[in-house]
Amino acid sequence: MLREALPPTGLVLELASGTGEHAVHFARALPDLLWQPSDPDAGARQSIAAWRETEVLPNLLPPLALDAAAPQWPVEAADAIVCINMVHISAWASTVGLFRGCAKLLPVGAPVILYGPYLEGGVETASSNLEFDQWLQGRNPDWGLRNVAEMDQVAADFGFDRTQRVGMPANNLMLTYRKGLNHGSMKRVHRTMVLRVRRTRAS
Repeated sequence: MLREALPPTGLVLELASGTGEHAVHFARALPDLLWQPSDPDAGARQSIAAWRETEVLPNLLPPLALDAAAPQWPVEAADAIVCINMVHISAWASTVGLFRGCAKLLPVGAPVILYGPYLEGGVETASSNLEFDQWLQGRNPDWGLRNVAEMDQVAADFGFDRTQRVGMPANNLMLTYRKGLNHGSMKRVHRTMVLRVRRTRAS
């Protein structure tokens, strides 16, 4: 499924790469893509670097220190962004930062691919996911499973539309968002409308 959502060539930025097993697997399976792992944790980056040294994959780049919630990322551009199992074990600010950063880096039509457990309105949540959600919030009240509708809203705030939802093993979902063609023009229209409302109220 990931192969179908990604471009055939270009640079894929992976956020919250963790220990690096995913990065190695994807870089090996997708040799025409440059795979850029990243993680805010120094220990995780050391693990990624060790995997990279062992596997010697020419398209697997050195890991970057990147916090999704940070206003600036150490990357200027990417052709796709992948984020696996980060959203539910981080504060909501990281999800907002994720889409804010993606809006800066990605060209129109490029995908943001998220993988993990989510809550959905009108869809029964597996008991294991509910227990996992409670466990997460017990560890950190800012953590927990996010609702897909909330994900869609924050994505839309930064000009992304959800184009795919795929059910995955172990009650996970793969959500694909793509940067919309009219994001810049819609922002300008919104600013114009706000200015008009303010001027009308002032008069």
